[in-house]
Amino acid sequence: MSDQPDMYTLGKAITLEIGEVVSGVSDASLLEVARAVSASPRIFVFGEGRSGLALRMGAMRLVHLGKLVHVVGDATTPAIQGGDLLIVASGSGETAVTALITEQAGGTGAEVVSFTANRESRIAKAADLVILLRTPAKGGRGEGASIQAGGSLFEQSLLITLDTLFLVLAGDDAQATIERHHANLE
Repeated sequence: MSDQPDMYTLGKAITLEIGEVVSGVSDASLLEVARAVSASPRIFVFGEGRSGLALRMGAMRLVHLGKLVHVVGDATTPAIQGGDLLIVASGSGETAVTALITEQAGGTGAEVVSFTANRESRIAKAADLVILLRTPAKGGRGEGASIQAGGSLFEQSLLITLDTLFLVLAGDDAQATIERHHANLE
């Protein structure tokens, strides 16, 4: 193990990778997503695996903004309809269930935002707005390289991009906004 990089070096390299990816997201595209979130009466989120977990964290922040948010697949999730917003994430953009849900939502008249590393993917083609996170993805479908395994860079960059979106929407009052809407049954 003595020839392994130390934790500081690895942590710094990971942080730099995330910074590169997040800085590659255009301000204009993130502002378009902010507009869609602001305009939607209800927001639905879906992703599989770690992408889904990152989306759930982003969904929690949208609840902290006072938005009505549902996680697709939960027992209490209602039907999506025109005027609603679906936010999906898949690094490859080809995850079967995510792609199917993206395509189905488009048929309801709901607006769809997809986060992906693959601009040619099913979820990108079926979405109204696409946020491209330039990272490696399964099957060589993404861009760039990473020292990390699997889709880690995509998932971490997704979370940071969603936290950035929250700050854009919350403005200077982010902490007070969280406190007003934070869960109180804990």
